Amino acid sequence: MNNRIVRILIYCGIFLILFTIILFTGGIFSPGEPVGDKLALIEINGTITSSKDVIEEIQRYKDDDSVKAILLRIDSPGGAVAPAQEIHRELNKVQKKIIVSMGSVAASGGYYIACTADRIFANPGTLTGSIGVIMNFPKLEGLTKKIGIDREVIKSGAYKDSGSIYRSLTPEEKQLFQGMVDDVYNQFVDVVFEGRKHTNLTREQIKSIADGRVMSGRQALQYKLVDEIGDLEDAVNYTAKISEIKGKPRIIKKRPKVTLFERLVGASLKNEIDDILRNQVSIRYELPF
Repeated sequence: MNNRIVRILIYCGIFLILFTIILFTGGIFSPGEPVGDKLALIEINGTITSSKDVIEEIQRYKDDDSVKAILLRIDSPGGAVAPAQEIHRELNKVQKKIIVSMGSVAASGGYYIACTADRIFANPGTLTGSIGVIMNFPKLEGLTKKIGIDREVIKSGAYKDSGSIYRSLTPEEKQLFQGMVDDVYNQFVDVVFEGRKHTNLTREQIKSIADGRVMSGRQALQYKLVDEIGDLEDAVNYTAKISEIKGKPRIIKKRPKVTLFERLVGASLKNEIDDILRNQVSIRYELPF
């Protein structure tokens, strides 16, 4: 009798482990990939808050000899500075052709990443550009005074509570943050200058339009920020041609795993985290709307 109970408990334990794997990972096995020469499609969608998944894709494809080129599909308004810089840095390590296809929007941090490309395709109505940096500081000073909440701060240095939501910035603090924004802005300009050297754009020309303005794909072509007007299919055909792939190219891409847990709750927790992160104080390459 005791042995029977033990066996039942073991089976139940195995079942719970397998169920947990399926619930939170979407499965155990991944579908296979086509064999032979192919193109890798990496998608960068939405607000950029992390570089981890994209970098893993880049590293996977850059060392695969069967992958002849990488096609980036960017549909992003930008996001946090560091993840955009990390993705850009990893792409610069790739010794293969990189082609960018812009979707509805590829602005600010999205454009920063695009600057690694050998050629950039944009739709005529793509929203792009927005070369610049923004910092937002939420303020509750007026509200806390109105409802009678006060606070005292003990700090180790004059700037330790700079950007606090409970008070306004001092002139010295504004100067401090402006200096940081200017430095990160110049890093952006450097990336555009290096990435667009083949167009003979000067730093002065870049700075004349690097004032945060958003532009259409067609305007970006006039400013030499993109190379060609075309959609994703045009970019695929061009990439296949320069990679000397005959016939219809085989394309591999990461298949997004939708877990059973996400199906049950009806939404990905990542979207909620992104919404929270968007409202925090941070320095960003991002559209302000």
